[in-house]
Amino acid sequence: MIELLALTVAAAFSGAAIYVSVAEQPARLGLDDMALLQEWQPSYKRGAAMQASIAIVACVLGLIAWWQTGGFAFLVGAVLIILPWPWTLIAMMPTNRVLEAMDAGAGNPQARSLIVKWGNLHLVRAALGVLATLAFLWGSHLG
Repeated sequence: MIELLALTVAAAFSGAAIYVSVAEQPARLGLDDMALLQEWQPSYKRGAAMQASIAIVACVLGLIAWWQTGGFAFLVGAVLIILPWPWTLIAMMPTNRVLEAMDAGAGNPQARSLIVKWGNLHLVRAALGVLATLAFLWGSHLG
């Protein structure tokens, strides 16, 4: 049962990350520069809180599944689903901080290029989520 919970929560993380990359990010890039930043700032705060907590839950469930079953795939999945945390803190945070510090009510000519960069960096989080989901799927079929 815990194996399927880990798989389900990792899939939820992946789905949310993919949604951001294929739907929300392209839609926001269609906005003018001021509206683009006005949309990104609150969206990022809400999305970060949601995805960070989902990643922790999936990691814990994966570790429990690994402990209970001894299935190496669950350990791999747990590591992969938590890797967006250090990726965000190390690779993405400099861009995030600049975007968060910008005044959304003023013209920010560099906002668009930074949000494009952010979207490219976010693809790594989506990929890690998909890989974790596949690892949990693999583990659930081995047992």
